[in-house]
Amino acid sequence: MKFNKNMGTTDRIIRLILAAIFAALYFTGTVSGTFGFVLLVLAVVFALTSAVSFCPLYLPFKLSTDGK
Repeated sequence: MKFNKNMGTTDRIIRLILAAIFAALYFTGTVSGTFGFVLLVLAVVFALTSAVSFCPLYLPFKLSTDGK
């Protein structure tokens, strides 16, 4: 299955920064419990979607930040 790129560079950078912040908050113990786990899951999702330049949530809304 091939997915078309729908994320631009700025979108990818913002997601990576947020992923790093969320992971840091979790691993330093600043945020814990259920909320900490949710932030950790979001960090993984943001990092993965940024790595592949594809966000599945953009599809139903026909959004693209790729600029094409």
